[in-house]
Amino acid sequence: MAKNKKDPFYSIFSALIVLATLIYGCAAMQTPQGGPKDTTPPKVLKMTPENLTTNFTAKKIVIEFDEYVKLNNEFKEFSISPELERAPELKAKLKKLEITLPDTLEKNTTYTLNFGKSIVDLNESNELKNFSYAFATGPTLDSLSISGNVTNALTLEPEIETTVFILPLSRDSLFGKKRATIFTLTDSSGNFKLNNLKKDTYKIYALKEKGGDRIYQQISDEIGFIKEPFLLDKNIDSLNLSVFKELAPDFRLLDRKLNADGSIFMNFNQKLKNPDLTVIFPNNIDQGKLLQFNKTKDSVTLWLNDLSFDSAKVVIKDNGKILDTAKFTRSKRDTYNRVVNISDNLDGGSLNPFKDLTIAFNFPLKNLDESKILLLEDSIPRKFTLEKDSTNMLKYHIKYKWRAKEEYILLLRENAATAIFDAKNKEIKKSFTLGDANDYGTLTLTVEPTDTTKNYILEIVNKDKNIVSSFPISKKTSVKLNKYKQGVYYGRIVYDENKNGIWDTGNIKAGIQPEAIWFEPKELSIRANWDRVEIIKIPSVAPLPTPKPKEKKEVKPAVIPSAQRLRPGGN
Repeated sequence: MAKNKKDPFYSIFSALIVLATLIYGCAAMQTPQGGPKDTTPPKVLKMTPENLTTNFTAKKIVIEFDEYVKLNNEFKEFSISPELERAPELKAKLKKLEITLPDTLEKNTTYTLNFGKSIVDLNESNELKNFSYAFATGPTLDSLSISGNVTNALTLEPEIETTVFILPLSRDSLFGKKRATIFTLTDSSGNFKLNNLKKDTYKIYALKEKGGDRIYQQISDEIGFIKEPFLLDKNIDSLNLSVFKELAPDFRLLDRKLNADGSIFMNFNQKLKNPDLTVIFPNNIDQGKLLQFNKTKDSVTLWLNDLSFDSAKVVIKDNGKILDTAKFTRSKRDTYNRVVNISDNLDGGSLNPFKDLTIAFNFPLKNLDESKILLLEDSIPRKFTLEKDSTNMLKYHIKYKWRAKEEYILLLRENAATAIFDAKNKEIKKSFTLGDANDYGTLTLTVEPTDTTKNYILEIVNKDKNIVSSFPISKKTSVKLNKYKQGVYYGRIVYDENKNGIWDTGNIKAGIQPEAIWFEPKELSIRANWDRVEIIKIPSVAPLPTPKPKEKKEVKPAVIPSAQRLRPGGN
């Protein structure tokens, strides 16, 4: 039976529901709409007891902020040094953070609480980085500090938000096993500072990691270190650490996949020297396989004529030694997209006037019908030479005496190329012009090593630090950068200690640092249609990277490291 809407009880009940809805809507916490996004981390307003308190007896520390805060990943980010048997308890309540301490504090000891990136604001999760709180249970506070800079060993660029930590020599055996408790993060210039340290002998490390647990994982992380332990009995500044990626000690297959076009791709964690693959199952499909390794021989593409298998096993070898066996499975219902296509070395429809036109097919070819390949110069067919690359089976070079200001078309008629699996091409048309020869220049470098008993490598790199060319150097040498596109290049010197012609990374277990790198300070500017000469004098010892100036932006009081506020004496 339907309720009568004129019933007084029904009217009062409806009114109460509306009123409750309005009150809830007004009281509910709303995220502000519109306006610029908040990117400012929480700011500390008050600490009770105050930071750097001596004769500390409190059981609880309360830190008040200018906005609502929460904790993020505090079990990984937070640490207390020296470590306690029972960890402090952290609770975020509105605009406060409460730290409850256990009853096991040692007498006459300085404790440092490092929050890492665990304190964030409630709405946008902006991180308050490198915030620390220190106190002493005795009358004096440890006030020694270590500061310096972290750079990348190969690029010499500053490493940002890299963890720098120290271990007392008595605990160095814990490296790679247990999370470091005395740590800090580098700033946007790669600079770091560790504060409130006690006199002791330490080892120092820089860790660029993906896991965020402050434990070095060789497979994924980069590491930097100073081999020799050092006695900290006065402030130390200007320490330089270079992070590098170690070579993997054991071979591992990083990736394997059966592609949509029927090819098999594999990626390794090592650069191999003389690699080979053998299909051991099924035993009738290894014959006729085709392989193409990349330049560094740490990945390979494999093509098989027969893809009727349910599963296959491929043995990976290097110098005849078996490294691993990869297994692949497929469904007999699988279908593959097998249309032949090409890529090229054109740059925005322009060909370098001093190079051949190079095309690369996506499959190895069984046949290439040159009668179906045309090179048109202003719509007129021209004779050209087609040459297969000597090292890459997918590449072909089209040789022709190119003419400036002419318009070219490379035309591959349908079925010009027949690849494995009998895949064929549809008509392919590439239009291009010749780059202006006046956009290229020549730079001659006179390279003079100070110490001719050593070996070096001169690498010419572009603004993206990609290697354009390299030259071995062991004595005064003239190097000609002929017909390079105008722009800015840099000279990077590798101190080739083992004389193997390549840059070698470090090994932390063996205590080996990566081979030193030095950048010629002058930009190597190549101007259009110019021939110039520059001199590069290689120092006998690679200078340390010059740290970038420290950030000038104002730092909030709570973030200022405690030892900086104390201004203790020392170097």
